[in-house]
This record gives sequence, C-alpha cells and structure tokens, in this order.
Amino acid sequence: MENLIALLIAAPLLGAVVLLCGGRRLDRTGHWIGTLLAAVSFGIGVALFADMLGRSADDRTLTQNLYTWIPVEGFQADMAFQLDQLSMTFVLLISGVGTLIHVYSIGYMEHDERRRRFFGYLNLFVAAMLLLVLADNFLLLYFGWEGVGLASYLLIGFWQHKPSAATAAKKAFLVNRVGDMGLSIAIMLMFTTFGTFAFGPVFGAVGEASEGMLTAIGLMLLLAACGKSAQVPLQSWLGDAMEGPTPVSALIHAATMVTAGVYLIVRSGAVFNAAPDAQLVVVVVGAVTLLFGAIVGCAKDDIKKALAGSTMSQIGYMILAAGLGPIGYVFAIMHLVTHGFFKAGLFLGAGSVMHGMNDEVDMRKYGALRKYMPVTFVTFGLGYLAIIGFPGLSGFFSKDMIIEAAFAKGGTEGWILGGVTLLGAGITAFYMTRVMLLTFFGEKRWQPDAQGHEPHPHESPKSMTIPMVILAFGSVFAGAFFEIGERFLTWLEPVTGYEHGNPPVSAMTVTAATMVMLLAGVGIAWGMYGRRPVPVLAPRGSFLTRAARRDLYQDDFNHVVLVRGGEHLTRSLVYVDHSLVDGVVNGTAASVGGLSGRLRKLQNGYARSYAVSMFGGTAILIAATLLMRAV
Repeated sequence: MENLIALLIAAPLLGAVVLLCGGRRLDRTGHWIGTLLAAVSFGIGVALFADMLGRSADDRTLTQNLYTWIPVEGFQADMAFQLDQLSMTFVLLISGVGTLIHVYSIGYMEHDERRRRFFGYLNLFVAAMLLLVLADNFLLLYFGWEGVGLASYLLIGFWQHKPSAATAAKKAFLVNRVGDMGLSIAIMLMFTTFGTFAFGPVFGAVGEASEGMLTAIGLMLLLAACGKSAQVPLQSWLGDAMEGPTPVSALIHAATMVTAGVYLIVRSGAVFNAAPDAQLVVVVVGAVTLLFGAIVGCAKDDIKKALAGSTMSQIGYMILAAGLGPIGYVFAIMHLVTHGFFKAGLFLGAGSVMHGMNDEVDMRKYGALRKYMPVTFVTFGLGYLAIIGFPGLSGFFSKDMIIEAAFAKGGTEGWILGGVTLLGAGITAFYMTRVMLLTFFGEKRWQPDAQGHEPHPHESPKSMTIPMVILAFGSVFAGAFFEIGERFLTWLEPVTGYEHGNPPVSAMTVTAATMVMLLAGVGIAWGMYGRRPVPVLAPRGSFLTRAARRDLYQDDFNHVVLVRGGEHLTRSLVYVDHSLVDGVVNGTAASVGGLSGRLRKLQNGYARSYAVSMFGGTAILIAATLLMRAV
C-alpha cells in the first residue's frame, strides 16, 4: 500500500498540468476532468485509510521514498512521504472536502469563460496541500507550503479584472511571504542544530539541543503558522481574500490552507514540548486571535467577510489548543476537522445565497430568504448550529473539548484561558445568529441594482446543493462520531500524545457555562436583529463597532508601522547611501583621478621633456654627490 501514497498527489497534479496546458480544446470537459482526478485522490485516500484501520496502532505509519531530491555531500533531501494517523486525517479532509467543492464549482462557475483554468488551479492547490501534509521532512513540507501559497494567489486573484481581487491576491501573497521567512529560518536552524530536517531524526534529537535554540525554532514555526492561518499579527489578508470566487473561500479559507499552520505546530509538537516559552507564545497568539476574529465578525455586513472573521476566530481556538501541548493537540485537530465540515458548508451556503441574489454580499439587503431557498436555509442553518456549539452537533463536541483543555492547563493561566474561550463562544453565538437573522429571517430588503435589475432569489442547482447537504451531514454527526468511545483520541494519540491535565472544574460545569454563554449570545443577537427592523444602511454605531468594521485598525497599523516605517527606513538608507557610501566611493575615485591626472603630466610622450627630466635628475644626483663629499 505504501506505493499508493505518491498517487494521492499525482492525481490532482496531473489534472493541474492537463487543464493548464491543454488549451481551449478542454474548455467543455475541463471541469469534469478536474473533479474526477480530485475524486480519484479521495478514493486512494479511502483505500489507504481502510488498510491503516486493519493495522495495529504501532504499525500504522507508512513511508515511501521516491528518490533523493538533493544529493550533496553533507546535505541530502529526499522526495519521501510519511502517512500516519495525523497526515491521514488531513488527506481525507483535503481530498474529500476538496472533491465536494469541485462538484459545487461546476454549477457556481458554469458561466465563467475561464472555468477550465479555475479547475486547474483547484487541482494545483489540492496537490500542493497534500504534498505539505504527506512530506516526511521539513524541506519537502516547505515545497508544498510554497505551492499552496502560489495556488492561493492564483485563486484569490482569479477574477483579476477586478482591481479589488488583484489587490487582495497580492496582499495575501506578500503577508504569507513574511510567515514563509519564519519557516525557512526554522529549517536552517534545524539543519545547523541537528544536521538534518527529516521529521524522525529532528524529533528524536530534540533532547540534545539547548532550550534557547528550540525556542527560536518554535517561534519561527509559529511565525509561519501565523501567516498561513491568518493569526495575529499576520491576519490582515484573510478578509480581503474573500474577493475570490466563493468556492475558493470554502476550500482555502475554511477547510485546508488556513489549517496548515495548525498542522505545522501539531506535527512539530516535540519541538514545542521542549520549548515552554515558545509554547506560551502560541497560546497567547491563539487567545488574542480568537477574540480578535470574533469581534471583527460581529460588525461585518458582507456575509463572506463575516464568515472570514469567524474562520480567524475558530483557527484561534485550534492554535490555542495546539499551544497547550499534549493536553490539546488532539482537540485542535478534532475541531479542525469538524470546522472543515461546517465552515465549508457555511461558505458554500453563502455562495448559494449570492448565486440567487445577483452576487449581492450585503446581508442588510437580504432578509426572508428561507422562503425562497429552503435547501440553502436548512444546510446553512445546520452549519450555524454546529459552529455555535448547539448540543449534539459537531462543534458542541470539538469546541467544548478545547474549552475543557484550556481550563485543564491549571492555575491562573488555566482560568484565564478558560475564560477567554468561554467569552469567544458567547461572541460566536452572537455574530453567527446575526448572520442567520439578517440573511434568512425578517422582511425582504433587497433592492434593484445600479442597472435597475431586482434580484429574484431562487434555489441553487443540484450540483451546488448536494455538496452542501453532504457537508451539513458532517456538521451534524461528525463530532458525536468522533467522541463516542473516544474514537478520535484513540486514533491520534499514538502520534500526538495526550495528557488529561488538571481541570479545576468538572466537564459538566464547563458545558453548563458554555451553554449559558451560547444562550446569552443568541439572545442579544435576537434582541438587536430579530425583534427590530433592520435598516438597509448600517448605523454609525459605537467606537468599538466602527473599529470592528475597520478590522480593529489592523490595516491602519500595518500602514503606519510597516508601510510608512518602510518608507522612512528606505529614505534613511538612500540618504546614507548617497551621503556616506557614495561620498566615500566618489571621494576615493576623485582623489585617484586627481593624482593620476597630475602624474600623467610627467608622461606626455615628448622626447625633449624626457631629456630635460633626465638632465635635471642627473644634475641633482651630481650636486648631491659633490655635497656629500664636501661634508
């Protein structure tokens, strides 16, 4: 079965090559080719998963070494793959949800002239993401990491005729490059410390490295995770990335790319376990982003940007859990998987709403859509109930586990983190209820567009609704399936490890507190948006509301600190270059030029001048000789 691992990547990669290089002759069939090859990858993943289930827990790691990628004396990188319980979880999520999004895109992108190219980019993204999670060393992981960055740039800016989409793609690309610097530095530090960057040797030799070096490596890995997973301080790209087609938002910004940072931290758990300072920073970043994204999501009227804030917040939960070490690794991945179901479903539901509303994204111009789009309403509603943690649905199990793990950290830190996660649960219930009420309830508020065309909301075609139904099914049942018999914990523990921690309160107490926060969030949202008429134009609001609409001034901060700071730094460097560096270089050149000009007068090419010089020199020598004899 090991020989099948490479085929997981080869199938969508073949699709990308064929669709991007095949030309217009494939315009009519390209979307089917791309979808079929994504499904082939999922089928291979299911076969490998079935084989893995038939093995004992200690014999579930499969490896495949294709060839030596970089054979240099003292430096060797292999094109080698590692499939264990952790990477298998991601393989099924990436290929399974990815295939559903391919199917959805058949209907969503039906009238786009460049649909074949879009499916080629989707295939490229799936292949790069699979390479990232299947690599058995950090250098090959980095190769997939950069491939994901390239594919996301192409997909976010797919509608490049829109200046906003082109700008969003460049912004995502540049912000992610900052994070990528962290990963490249971490790999260099690993090689200088351990002499290798393969997972096994690096993790096995962690005990031989100093804590300071491990902290540096951990912080650089965290920087990389912040870029890919849109965590503070590199979160500014995610909201703008909603300019891409909605299937891109579902694939990249819900189920796969933004979870790569969580995978990186959990996969590198051995490093973080030995570097408590780096682990603490991971927890802080997750906690801050959890609240940051939730607050931003409360004030957005653009349905996709509200969901983007939600994504940022939910990834914050995962990063926080990953920062808890063995107490939270399993639950970070569990929430990642359930989030892949309900958030992908929510984004596809948002796309379905836009499809029926002439691409309108302002929720204040929706209302009463449950009457016109019943399938979208039900599937979106189930995703909503899952993300707020309604009892029995998937988010109830996975997010509650993270809240319990936060309290289990123990001491003052545990109480603080537990309080933050509970507060985040309440805010999540508020802003997601707001989205539901503005979109599907109340009176209709849509108006004619600039061309005078009034929307005629209608249900989306089956190619779009069937994937939504399947994802809604996962949103409802995945969490309970994982929790019964502690299936997910038993599955991942051999790879990630697990510690119960020291919870100061019982699990029932945590659940009760979470339910109180959930009801409070829903109740406040109902009072503000369910019982009152919703104005088409948003009121000015409080200072916090205005700040949240501007993403808590993250772009303003970046502009002042990074853009203007960079401009000032550049001007300073130019001044130093012109006044100091150029002054030294030009002054030296002028001195040499002046000296050479004077010396050149002694070599003018006239024989008479040379004769006079020889005569004068001879006279001087004779005079000096006579003078010395006289003395």
